[in-house]
Amino acid sequence: MALAGILFLFVVLFILLLLKVPVAYSVGIATTLTLLFYLPLLPSVTTIMQQMTTGIDSFALLAIPFFILAGDIMNRGGIANRLIDFSKSLVGSLPGGLLYVNILSAMFFGAVSGSAVASASAIGGILSKRMDTEGYGKPFSASVNITASTVGLVIPPSNILIVFALASGGAASVEALFLAGYIPGMLLGLGLMIVAGYFAVKHKFPKRDRVRFRKLIKDFSRAFLSLLMIVIVVGGIVIGVFTATEGAVIAVIYALLLGFFYRQINFKILPDIILSSAKTTAIVMFLICTSMALSWLFAFNSVPELISESILGSFDNPIVILLLINIILLIVGTFMDITPAVLIFTPIFLPIVTGMGIHPVHFGIIMVINLCIGLCTPPVGTLLFVGSGVAKIEITEVIKPILPFLAMMVAMLMLITYMPEITLYLPKLFGAID
Repeated sequence: MALAGILFLFVVLFILLLLKVPVAYSVGIATTLTLLFYLPLLPSVTTIMQQMTTGIDSFALLAIPFFILAGDIMNRGGIANRLIDFSKSLVGSLPGGLLYVNILSAMFFGAVSGSAVASASAIGGILSKRMDTEGYGKPFSASVNITASTVGLVIPPSNILIVFALASGGAASVEALFLAGYIPGMLLGLGLMIVAGYFAVKHKFPKRDRVRFRKLIKDFSRAFLSLLMIVIVVGGIVIGVFTATEGAVIAVIYALLLGFFYRQINFKILPDIILSSAKTTAIVMFLICTSMALSWLFAFNSVPELISESILGSFDNPIVILLLINIILLIVGTFMDITPAVLIFTPIFLPIVTGMGIHPVHFGIIMVINLCIGLCTPPVGTLLFVGSGVAKIEITEVIKPILPFLAMMVAMLMLITYMPEITLYLPKLFGAID
């Protein structure tokens, strides 16, 4: 019965997703219908509601709405323009300089805001018209913006790393995950720059005059307070001055002060920002609610144990098992949003990888990068839709130019997967893990 119920769940879930039912509703409906295999209607609904409620009863999850609010304040607070100006001073004089500016700005803004969607809309909105005017082409520019925006989910502070910490049941701390994200995130950004550089030389994209040192210092000073937020928030969390949730509150206060200081935020537009953040938070939290209910159903049916026994019984080579898990997650990422995917599949795969001696923090970064790639691919690629919308082009126009960037992301994923020290070096250095 357990196996039949789980098969039924995946069939219903897949059908609902094909019908373009929102992911949260699809997960909730599929979970409730599957539970009817075991319980009558009223107990099934009651049980699902209880699991949804208890699933978000976590102090750590309070960090998410505050980081969302901080990101929205920064998006409206003039921070993106300052980061772009600083990026131009650093790399704008290279051939195809605006490509590097887009990637570097996305890395900076993503790290400050913790939101890939905010990065894609803010950076893309400012640069897309300029890049089109200078002959980069809208599809290629959009491809750079879409893939670069994912880096902000790996470089902390990142909401999805907090979600993984919750899903891991305490096996991976937020502090360790934040430290672990820096080097992989920078490697991803570097990989995207290599691809951009190749096409810049191949297509002879325009080159700007070298920026004078005085201009570099000026732009750095204008962006300094924005970049300082990363040091304050992540640094405070890592050294134990405050928790991730308290750090998120500090991020909101800091972003507000910065917005008022830059004269881009005032009390008139503050209610609109709060309302926008509340809507985003409601969507994210509902996704978490339904995903936690589904995770409970998996545990109720001993699905993690069954899958673990099946995989470990069929393969005994850690390299093959990691490759298999990567392939599964890459496929999952194409049709499921990153938050429910982390909550649903972490309890399934984490026991397998930890049984092979792989550190939970290392696996967390592997999973997040996997699912970041899915954000750039159809049919449910959130960033694909946002980036195409910002560039005002059809999604089909982006598919071909984005492939080289996705290939580089997969290559970096393989490197990070099979070289764990890339991920674990900083957590070990700062004593966040043994």
